Amino acid sequence: MAAPVQGPFIAGNWKMNLGLREASALARQIVAAESEITDCSLVLIPPFTALGAVAAAIAGSPVALGAQDLFWEDQGAFTGEVSGPMLKDARCAYVLVGHSERRQLFGETDETVNRKVRAALRSGLSPIFCIGEVLAERDGGQTLDRIAAQLAQGLAGLSKEDMARVVIAYEPVWAIGTGRTASPGQAEEVHAHIRGRLREGYGNDTADCAIILYGGSVKPANSYSLFREKNIDGFLVGGASLDAGGFVAIAKEALRAYREEK
Repeated sequence: MAAPVQGPFIAGNWKMNLGLREASALARQIVAAESEITDCSLVLIPPFTALGAVAAAIAGSPVALGAQDLFWEDQGAFTGEVSGPMLKDARCAYVLVGHSERRQLFGETDETVNRKVRAALRSGLSPIFCIGEVLAERDGGQTLDRIAAQLAQGLAGLSKEDMARVVIAYEPVWAIGTGRTASPGQAEEVHAHIRGRLREGYGNDTADCAIILYGGSVKPANSYSLFREKNIDGFLVGGASLDAGGFVAIAKEALRAYREEK
């Protein structure tokens, strides 16, 4: 069931894929289909090089733009990095922070993720704050403890007002790019835990209104059953978001579940 004030929130992370022409074409296809999923909030997250092309393709539509990462400083001698103000200037509304690939491949820690969350908020962006456990933690029964630690450290120092702009994405790392997917029950257990932690730290209003996404091999075939769970408000879609038909189908299935619950 989606968050009380809106329908499904569906974000497509294109990762390191697509040139300018391909990215623009994919964005236009999704915009053309938007009228079929008008109750959904859609966010496209292309690579940095395609931000301008995608911004132009979605201009005037309800589809929002996001970036895949940012640095925690606003400007300076940080060769190769991209700042929050730069992303805002590129017409981004959202930015991924702490994605599992950034943590696993590039050594990001809960501390650096927290600095990036703060930088995003300072720049007027809404961070999509990613958390999740690896297979050893899942098999060792440490999932909920790991999630609690990531929440506590990654969101340290944020106010209730800050949290109103934060989207949380739960990514079971063992289910990303492996073809494995957390069952609806497994995903719901973690989502309920996240909402409970938010309730403890920020109160009922913040917890009830929080958008908590599931990300981990989301496809049209499993999006309906996942979205029917009480605390799953949408999806962070990886590979399936590179196909307009598949991405729209995921949104349609989530929307079907949402409308049945209304």
